[in-house]
Amino acid sequence: MIHIVFNEADTGVLNKAIELDETLHGRVVQIKDDYAVGPLTDIYTGEGMQARKNWWAHVLAGGDYDGKANDGSADDCKTIAEVVGELRRNPGEILWIWAAQNKHDVSGYYWLLYYVKEFQGRVFILYLNNLPFISEKGNIFYPSRLHTIPPKEFLKAKKLARPVTLSEFEVDPDEWARLSDEDKGVRILEGGKKLVQYDYDFYDADLKRYITTDWQKAGKIIAQFLSKNKHTTGDAYMLWRLKLMITAGEYDIQGELKNMKDFEVKSKTGAAEQANQ
Repeated sequence: MIHIVFNEADTGVLNKAIELDETLHGRVVQIKDDYAVGPLTDIYTGEGMQARKNWWAHVLAGGDYDGKANDGSADDCKTIAEVVGELRRNPGEILWIWAAQNKHDVSGYYWLLYYVKEFQGRVFILYLNNLPFISEKGNIFYPSRLHTIPPKEFLKAKKLARPVTLSEFEVDPDEWARLSDEDKGVRILEGGKKLVQYDYDFYDADLKRYITTDWQKAGKIIAQFLSKNKHTTGDAYMLWRLKLMITAGEYDIQGELKNMKDFEVKSKTGAAEQANQ
């Protein structure tokens, strides 16, 4: 059994669940790219893959994750090639895709189907869509991330595994192709498996709400956005957007425009005074 997850934290909690139930025994594989942001055009061609890699290199340049796009640590194509190889060599092997109700997991699921369509009947989905679980404190909650589910609760979740249907193998890749052709930069989950797309500046207006007239570290601004905003994405993406606003002259800055801890930001003095008049 091969388990696919889309977040590093999910890997840890699923491995703990496997320790509790030998019927789940298998290898846990993480798809590392965040397909909820960035270009998707020709995503399955060499040219499209390189364009996406170049985009990530640009986004991460000069920040906390500088160089990660080119260091080989997030090579999903290599990862999925190894998985496909295992499935071809062992006809008895099966694949379980674990996804919670969030744009990151759902986008990863759509991306993945292209590579495993030849194994219809051996590919299972566990989509935790609006399903209640019991927290460590005994409260009922509806998880949007797999890693928030206690390991023992995964033993209940495994009962939800079902084969990806022939219809899904036909319809979902078409939906992903449609999204890819739109050439947008941000994907948001509306419900179920329905993704809608927006331009790269989708989060900008909300991020600006956390920039005040007082100096704040970039990391603090981004942390507030991530903890309080309805729609969020990775901190690397938000650092990139914040830097673009600063280089456009929208805000005052002190420090070096590099990592989140290296510089502080505040509203321009003139703009703040004008707003208060």
